[in-house]
Amino acid sequence: MNIENSTRLSFTLMSEADSQLLFELDQNPEVMKYVNDGKPTTWQEIEQRFIPRLNAYRNPERGWGLWQVNLKDSDEFIGWILVRPANFFSEQRDDHNLELGWRFKQEFWGKGYATEAAQAVMDALATQPEVKAFSALAVPENEGSIRIMEKLGMTYIKTYVHEDSGISETVVYYQLDNN
Repeated sequence: MNIENSTRLSFTLMSEADSQLLFELDQNPEVMKYVNDGKPTTWQEIEQRFIPRLNAYRNPERGWGLWQVNLKDSDEFIGWILVRPANFFSEQRDDHNLELGWRFKQEFWGKGYATEAAQAVMDALATQPEVKAFSALAVPENEGSIRIMEKLGMTYIKTYVHEDSGISETVVYYQLDNN
C-alpha cells in the first residue's frame, strides 16, 4: 500500500533501517513530554523495544506501521504517523479499528502538518472495506493531540486506564467510524 503525497508532505513506510531517525526524533524532551514525561529514548530502547514492537504490527500490504512524513519540497524528515490495529498488544486486538498516532519534531508543531499527514493516511486506509473505524489515544493533558483528533473528525468516546505491555496510564479515547 502507498500513501499519496498531500499538498505539502510525502510518505514512506518506515522500517528498522530508519532507527536513526526514530532515535533523533525522541531526543527532544518536549516531543517526549506526553509519552514518558520528557525522557529522551535511549538507543537501547529503540533497538530492544521500539523496533521489535514496530516489526510486530508492520504490514506493508495493509498499510500498518509507521509512515515517515517528509516535507515534499525538501524531503526533510519531520515526524511519523502510526497505524496499527486497536489494542494490538492485548487480547482485545481489533483489526477493523485502526489506531492512529503521531510524533513530530517540535519545530514543525502548530503548522497543521500532523493533521494533514494523518488525514492523508486515513484517506488511503479508508478505501479498505475491512476498516470500520479509526481511533486515537492521548493522555488528557495532551491538548495538541486532542485537537488533531477533533480536526480529523474523531469524537470523544471515553477516558479509561489503558494497559500496554505492562504500562498503565489514563487516556482519552477518540474514534471516527469509517462508513
